[in-house]
Amino acid sequence: MTDLRLLSLPAGLALENGATLAPVQIAYKTFGTLNAARDNVVWVCHALTANADVLSWWAGLFGSGDYFDPADWFIVCANIVGSCYGSTGPLTAADNQAPLYHQFPLVTIRDMVAAHEALRQELELTKIHTLIGGSLGGQQALEWAILRPEVFVHLVVLATNALHSPWGIAFNEAQRLAIFADATYHQGTPTGGQQGLKAARATALLSYRSYDAYGRTQAEADPDRLDDFRASSYQQHQGDKLVARFNAYSYVALSRTMDTHNVGRGRASAAEALAGIRARTLVLSISSDVLFPPVEQQFLARHIPGATYAEMDSQFGHDGFLIETAQITQLLERFYVSTFVH
Repeated sequence: MTDLRLLSLPAGLALENGATLAPVQIAYKTFGTLNAARDNVVWVCHALTANADVLSWWAGLFGSGDYFDPADWFIVCANIVGSCYGSTGPLTAADNQAPLYHQFPLVTIRDMVAAHEALRQELELTKIHTLIGGSLGGQQALEWAILRPEVFVHLVVLATNALHSPWGIAFNEAQRLAIFADATYHQGTPTGGQQGLKAARATALLSYRSYDAYGRTQAEADPDRLDDFRASSYQQHQGDKLVARFNAYSYVALSRTMDTHNVGRGRASAAEALAGIRARTLVLSISSDVLFPPVEQQFLARHIPGATYAEMDSQFGHDGFLIETAQITQLLERFYVSTFVH
């Protein structure tokens, strides 16, 4: 595993809403070695609260002995703008200026892709063998594959969509309301909004998992219990875990980014935008995903030319794209079998 690397963009990013975010720093990691032909590149776009260290959060799919083994692949993962893991975000202080906190500008999926594209050019990677991402990462991957169709040979997207749904936006707004209700958020300090963030994470979990998953893991053994339920403790614990590693301002900023996702914006339609993808594409859905239900991935597969579609049977809900690595590996093996021997 390499150390975190930084790319500085002194001129910043010209954002889709007309503003400019400057300067901009992009944090990224690479794993493995670029081969002589420069054709073994796998680029990972990460989801909402993840980071550039893909080997830590997608173990079982990325890592020694896994399908995407750094011994075989040159793997790139960049932390998204707006996050708190090295790239420019709401808590970043630059040029002797105070952090922007809740005044951080709106960054869209296309803006994130512009940052990825700047890094790709800096690394002089003319072809990407596989571009892969799930959830918010899949949204970035789709947008990038549309914007630069000549760059990507294969595209793998999991539990994602062509445009963020009213259902998904409503979940995000409910989480933001929880954060805004925490008076400390509006004070603009590094620890602002922590209790609101805890409540937001508890809300989000209901969309990430499923009824069956909670029934299997959080059911009470004692039928006479009246308080201190396992499910309650679980929500508290997961909220505390996120507060310990993230911040409310990045959470608000990135949830707003997700809301902007619409590959059809400024184009004829989402369907026609998807039709411009040239990469050989695998679209994966999760049977129990209530946040990005399979109908959304079916739309992608229907409109991306020649796309392969598969639905994974899982009780883990949306989080299945991080957990079901054995199923994902099997589906990747089938997908790639006609193009190369792994």
